[in-house]
Amino acid sequence: MDSQRPFLYLTLLFMLFLIWSTWQQDHAPKPPTPVVSTANPATTGSTNNADLPSQAGVLPGQSATGKGQIITVKTDKLLLHINTQGGEIVEADLPTYPVSVDQPNVPVKILDLANRNYVAQSGLQHQPITGQDVSNFAPNHTTQYSTPQTDYVLANDKNEVVVPMAWDSPNGVTVIKRFIFKRGSFLVNVEHEVQNRSNSVWSGTEYRQLKHGTPPKGGSFLTGAQAYVGGAYYHDGKYKKVSFSDMQEHNLSESTVGGWVAMQEHYFLSAWVPPKDAEQYYSMVTQNQGVPGYVLGMRSPMKQIASGSTDTFKSEFYVGPKDQDTLKQIADGLDLTVDYGVLAFISKPLFWLMKFIHSFLGNWGWTIVMLTFVVKLIFFYPSAMSYKSMAKMKAVSPKLKDINERYTDDPQGKQKAMVDLYRKEKINPLGGCLPILIQIPVFMGLYWVLLESVELRQAPWILWYKDLSVRDPYFVLPIIMGATMYLQQLLNPPQVDPMQQKIFQFMPIIFTVMFLFFPSGLVLYWVVNNILSMAQQWYINKKIIGHA
Repeated sequence: MDSQRPFLYLTLLFMLFLIWSTWQQDHAPKPPTPVVSTANPATTGSTNNADLPSQAGVLPGQSATGKGQIITVKTDKLLLHINTQGGEIVEADLPTYPVSVDQPNVPVKILDLANRNYVAQSGLQHQPITGQDVSNFAPNHTTQYSTPQTDYVLANDKNEVVVPMAWDSPNGVTVIKRFIFKRGSFLVNVEHEVQNRSNSVWSGTEYRQLKHGTPPKGGSFLTGAQAYVGGAYYHDGKYKKVSFSDMQEHNLSESTVGGWVAMQEHYFLSAWVPPKDAEQYYSMVTQNQGVPGYVLGMRSPMKQIASGSTDTFKSEFYVGPKDQDTLKQIADGLDLTVDYGVLAFISKPLFWLMKFIHSFLGNWGWTIVMLTFVVKLIFFYPSAMSYKSMAKMKAVSPKLKDINERYTDDPQGKQKAMVDLYRKEKINPLGGCLPILIQIPVFMGLYWVLLESVELRQAPWILWYKDLSVRDPYFVLPIIMGATMYLQQLLNPPQVDPMQQKIFQFMPIIFTVMFLFFPSGLVLYWVVNNILSMAQQWYINKKIIGHA
């Protein structure tokens, strides 16, 4: 039995896990070409209205014949483009979040109709009363609105800017659609004010939905895993994902109260957060002129507005970073879109600890260094026990080598002799694998923190490290990591099995190549951990064996 064999197996399993997870993303079945949804009989065959939510008996509002005008809204946090056709938000830029450190003047673009068919839509659906003429009775997201102007800027001396649009029906119903933007916020208040001057009761619902085009391809083994891109919703205290393939396979239809719907991607998301009165969630897949659209939305309870009365549907729309503190304040469970996966029970405490350390240091690179010290301190005692076991193994390595030579043709005899030696020297041959057992879950937890936490996006450290969430541009840290792995091997007991010796000689090279494209913050953690481990192991070796 060899104390390093578990280390070898765990290392290989770890590598296989990385390969498998990224392979799954690269080779997952692609959604088939979507077909036009026919859920709404009144809109079958209409490309403009194909993505209206299904509701029996509902007739859509007046469809615009043109493309509408584009309204530009600029605040300190957002740059939005709104189409007067339906009040559809067709583009959303985040000026305070550049796409990269090398392009500081190019903002992240979340909503993007032109390139990704990714938009936010909302509208009204009229619930007809028997015998009532309901044509032109409610504007949906294809209806043409009028607007007093097309450029809005949040003034320096103001805290909000309001963008109104109006629609009038021949029946005497007027709908004022408002977008309300506030300083320092990625949250937009959206209202549909219904002024009923007709001779009958107006009854209907408001729907809010997000439409996304074909999702991007996943990451690769060398470039790393890619964060989840797709839909999600929250109800009854549960967070659920709705992938694009899920939408393709079946339409979502769930009745509930409260919650939200969102489309999320790496570091950012868009979400409809209505008052706690959501009545139904739905999803569908549409196609307009060959362009697919994956739709996820929710509908409000029905309102009845008497003749001569006015009432308002209200919602909130968030488009911005997945900042956990901000998302918690907006809606219950919205912070769960920062998805750490199955290792959330490790990643969340790690991120909390990192935020605490960062509040003192103010630099995420030094925060990772200090985090490594803290983790090492927490696991100091079990690691020390493991290193003592490894030191004892190194001390008896000449005897193990002698046993291996004497029992070359007798595997059972060699096994018995080794067990007797371990028992005599009070050595646990499995004790040396504990350090790697500790490192792997913390390593993977930190990997997802770097992958999902927008707070660490474009976080600088020192020298050329301007973004710890991307690879080292000069591969210095991975090379240092490989060197520290090699030095660690010199401190470990030599392998008795010649084959294992050869494999272990290549381990630093294999890991160096693998880590070349990992986030530099992750490699920084591993380097510091290796250095601390070597110092601890050197001290224990010197104490037990009498030399380093």
